[in-house]
Amino acid sequence: MEIKYNVSEEDYLNFNKFHIETSKTFKRALFVQRIIGPIIFIVFSFIFSKMGDLSFISLLIPFILISILWFIFYPKYFYKSVIRNTKKVFKEGKVGGFLGEHMMTLTDEGIVDSTATEQTKVSWAGIQSFKEDEHNLYLYNSSVSAYILPKKELKNVDEIRTYIKSKMKQ
Repeated sequence: MEIKYNVSEEDYLNFNKFHIETSKTFKRALFVQRIIGPIIFIVFSFIFSKMGDLSFISLLIPFILISILWFIFYPKYFYKSVIRNTKKVFKEGKVGGFLGEHMMTLTDEGIVDSTATEQTKVSWAGIQSFKEDEHNLYLYNSSVSAYILPKKELKNVDEIRTYIKSKMKQ
């Protein structure tokens, strides 16, 4: 089966967003960062009360409010930060042949993906997982990278999904 498609910057950003929202490592990092921030704020209120002439309670209340805001809004900042940094990588031009036109051939042995600058081959055993969201199909070839198949570019998404799943079970 041959599939011709184009991977856009938007497709790659959707992949990054999907990955950080579903990755156990990113979820754990986000949780730790959401908790550490408020702990630091509360410790600061104690330190500042000892350094100055203010009572601990008068400093604790504003720091608790800041901690609550941090806990609520930090995830949104975290996700936007990842997307912003990904966009910086695009501007630096360090994406190689990842973006642009692709020709993917799915065979009984595996996948061959060709672009204007490179060709990669991977056996079905080298595909660690198959995932999808509303925008793309993802064939993970490592824990942090995947072949991105934009659904808007595919004529027969259901047929491709079925074929890939059949090969992943073998």
